[in-house]
Amino acid sequence: MTSLPPQSSPQSSPGPSPKSSPRSSPPPSLSRIRVGSAPDSWGVWFPDDPRQVPWRRFLDEVSASGYEWIELGPHGYLPTNPDVLREETARRGLSVSAGTVFTGLHRGPDVWESTWAHVSDIAALAQAMGAGHLVVIPAFWRDDKTGAVLEDSELTPAQWRDLATQTERLAHEVRERYGLRVVVHPHADTHIDSEENVTRFLDATDSSLVSLCLDTGHYAYCGGDSVKLIETYGERIGYLHLKQVDPEVLAGVRAEDLPFGPAVARGVMCEPPSGVPALEPVLAAAQDLGVELFAIVEQDMYPCPPDKPLPIARRTRAFLRSCGA
Repeated sequence: MTSLPPQSSPQSSPGPSPKSSPRSSPPPSLSRIRVGSAPDSWGVWFPDDPRQVPWRRFLDEVSASGYEWIELGPHGYLPTNPDVLREETARRGLSVSAGTVFTGLHRGPDVWESTWAHVSDIAALAQAMGAGHLVVIPAFWRDDKTGAVLEDSELTPAQWRDLATQTERLAHEVRERYGLRVVVHPHADTHIDSEENVTRFLDATDSSLVSLCLDTGHYAYCGGDSVKLIETYGERIGYLHLKQVDPEVLAGVRAEDLPFGPAVARGVMCEPPSGVPALEPVLAAAQDLGVELFAIVEQDMYPCPPDKPLPIARRTRAFLRSCGA
């Protein structure tokens, strides 16, 4: 992150509110926040799926929505030839902020070679596209479609050590070889999810190597407070995903112990500003860190009708402008 001179930022209203409150004055400028979107907000979870919009349509619509930054999404969804992708994004006024990988680093050194083979291709494309970050998502402990339990939901002390040391190794290699900053993404149905597990992971890893991609929706889904995390571990916040949860749907998901995939299909992740956490205080807390941050909108909604994402994306961009971003 690039340090900037301190400047004033908005005061958040007391307590999270699922609704945006009317403003009596123009919103303060969130000058350090660079807003973007991602294939996820167009219902894209896989490299190839007939229920997903074609990649050209995604690029057309994300640009038409007013965004200038995107993530790569699932590897193979967007063109993997950097010359082709560079031309397609440039003529739409788009730039790439990050690539994304899934890892199972708690499984120890035995998975390093297979992990690196996967990571290196994505990191190379992200670097070629001028991105500065690699979002690392931990492996799911249960299948996000069927709910089948793949491994224990709690890590052993040895697995926690492997998770920390192998993540540091990955971050070091990615930085040295590709010049990218690893930002680890807490995620529902993974071992880095709740406040307890997120803080344990942060405390166990080297702050000079490993930063966090704070996904506000996933963290709320797992009971965490994003503003508190930013205020407590500000130096570890390297990237943001902006997302909201519908509290009523979440209550049903928890009562039924639904896996993440069916929860998304039920609408647990909702259009801002109708859910929690309220994004205004999150953005204000991020602005107060005094560094430049990407804030990438992700609204999980796989699968979804092809005409659904564009109107939501336009409304969400307008809402974020009303917040000053």
